[in-house]
Amino acid sequence: MRKRISWVLLSMVILSSFIMNGCAQPESGNAAENVSSHKETVLETGSGSDILEPSQAVSESMPAASDGTGRNLQVSDQPIYEYETQDVYATRDGNQIYGVMYIPQHAGEQMPAIIYSYGFGGSYRYGLQYAEAMAARGYVVYCFDFCGGSPGSRSDGSQYEMSIFTEQQDLQAVISMMQGLDYVDSENLFLLGTSQGGAVSAITAADNQDKIAGAVLLYPAFVLVDDAMERFDSIEEVPETYQHMFMTVGRAYFEGLFDYDIYADIEGFDKDVLIIHGDADNIVPLSYSERAVEVYSSAELEVIHGAGHGFSGEAAQAAIDYMTEYYHSHVH
Repeated sequence: MRKRISWVLLSMVILSSFIMNGCAQPESGNAAENVSSHKETVLETGSGSDILEPSQAVSESMPAASDGTGRNLQVSDQPIYEYETQDVYATRDGNQIYGVMYIPQHAGEQMPAIIYSYGFGGSYRYGLQYAEAMAARGYVVYCFDFCGGSPGSRSDGSQYEMSIFTEQQDLQAVISMMQGLDYVDSENLFLLGTSQGGAVSAITAADNQDKIAGAVLLYPAFVLVDDAMERFDSIEEVPETYQHMFMTVGRAYFEGLFDYDIYADIEGFDKDVLIIHGDADNIVPLSYSERAVEVYSSAELEVIHGAGHGFSGEAAQAAIDYMTEYYHSHVH
């Protein structure tokens, strides 16, 4: 019999996690080691938190963000660029995809770019701390809302039609939009995804070998297939709507996961991949990222000791340092 958790208790746990993580600001950390194939590095910190039991599927805590001005951001040993933000839309099958573009000032006519994808039920705001940090380092960063990605999504589309496969289509539309921007160096276009957005980034990268220079995946939710199989024994058991953690989704969210091998889908990506995962994550166990490292032809796993599902404080700064080293070493 599957575990059931009181929704009152669940709401209290989620609220307490948001309060704990939302007040933390990134702290300075050490630069990451150089990226190499199939290497694992463990960084010890006490940051990060857990939200739900593993059987309750995949979510993440909202990371902390600065004031959004782009000024006076402390970035150790890196040039500091001011940046501006613009609301930018992409389109997919008649749907408007809303997002915010972070554009460094005086960092060059064409700049490397990063597309951020958030986790289940989140929003573009979940990428603020990473967007601000990387824009200060001279990268264009785009954070967007998936179509139907949450009840508060500013993009078109229904949450009852959303799945990782519709999110893959959204991300592909965003990639095409980014390639057409005159200030983006399309030869240096990278992906950054957290939790479910990490899984979506992984499968999208595999289908866009010629467009994506590399990918950074934070606690990617490769568990979501197993989680669906634990909830339902067959497609016929999946109802038209289902209360999945804190959000109601439609049958479409689950039905495409039956008989789907996500690892077989991602293994074709032959560029370098960086995975960052906390060893205290009880939403997506570390073992799922360890398996991904073995599947990829060239991947590195950085383990942050004590970090749960969603990074803040020292764990967030460590993740920023790791991804900075990765992106800098892969821009060509």
